[in-house]
Amino acid sequence: MVVTQENVAVNGSRRLTPQEIADVLRERIRAGELKAGDRLPTQAELADEFGVERGTVRQALRVLQEDGLLTNVSKGSPPRIAPRVPVQDEPQPTMVGLSPRLTEAFGARQVRIAVVCHTAETLMLALGEPLRQIHEGRVQPEAVDVRILLPSREIDLAFPVPVGGAGDDDPVHQRWLAMRNAQGQVLQHNLLSLRASHGIDVRVSFRALPFTPPFKLYLLNGEEALLGYYMLTRREEEWGDQVLDMYDALGAASLLFSFHARSGHRDEAFVKESQKWFDALWETITTDLTLS
Repeated sequence: MVVTQENVAVNGSRRLTPQEIADVLRERIRAGELKAGDRLPTQAELADEFGVERGTVRQALRVLQEDGLLTNVSKGSPPRIAPRVPVQDEPQPTMVGLSPRLTEAFGARQVRIAVVCHTAETLMLALGEPLRQIHEGRVQPEAVDVRILLPSREIDLAFPVPVGGAGDDDPVHQRWLAMRNAQGQVLQHNLLSLRASHGIDVRVSFRALPFTPPFKLYLLNGEEALLGYYMLTRREEEWGDQVLDMYDALGAASLLFSFHARSGHRDEAFVKESQKWFDALWETITTDLTLS
């Protein structure tokens, strides 16, 4: 079973994961129970319906937002069902959700995932579905190798940064660092547990980027590249007993564009060059990232 922070109820029964809640809501959208423009119930109402904490509901909504199914995802009001994107006359890079692409990648015997991102939140959530399929015996890779590049704790981040500038004791940076570490630890634990539970040869490596990446990049088995650009916004977030006013990027809201090696010469070249760039950067950076 995939470990999350909120998937076990007090009485010991299993609670739904964010991915499972997202799947239920996704099916309601596909079945027409929820139509474009409709508002979702509030987070409190969804938490009551599924018997989970609001934090679990928020993670599920981020998954749906990443898949392009929700709009107006904010703290002020419930999100709306997004309109369907019309088909373009000319071929366009495909906007995709990370979870289904990872699920397909985990169908390979030798799984190779390379990632550049700001935190591991989106990857941590998206891995829920392929890990569930492994535990159900629907896919059984022999080996999984995951390499992740995240910003170093030592650098001055381009984002998030407090509005008005940072002082000597920057709570915005502390919050980002705590999130980076916690999400990375959960991701690492969930993957490495496959060694004992399924005998899969798993390797998970983190290295420290000396800069803030302006985009997120996922390379899947050397065959597909998913690229999304971070969009900055000003927002407030509670942290302990403080309300932090910051400029930040909501990574789960970043649209991912898919480039597949089988789609044609241009996509194939992009995938190969992206993989070459990542491998060179990985070899250049010698500092392992410590999740503490």
